[in-house]
Amino acid sequence: MVEMVERTSRKEKTGVVTKDKMDKTRVVEVMSRFKHPRYSKIMSRRAKFYVHDEKNEAHAGDKVLIMETRPLSKQKRWRLVKILEKA
Repeated sequence: MVEMVERTSRKEKTGVVTKDKMDKTRVVEVMSRFKHPRYSKIMSRRAKFYVHDEKNEAHAGDKVLIMETRPLSKQKRWRLVKILEKA
């Protein structure tokens, strides 16, 4: 008997497009907030992701939802799912 193994869903993040000059590629900045383990201060961290945008829909300032995917190029490992809010 073969057991069914549940596949883990791909990671999703929400961020803001910062650069849109490349063809089919956008740079999305994702902000995360966390509590410092020792000092209990709320801290912010920024991360930049190169995102594949097949139709060149997103532009600088747009709030977007991105999803992890297979490596598409040297730096692109995320793809655009949808635009949540236009700039």
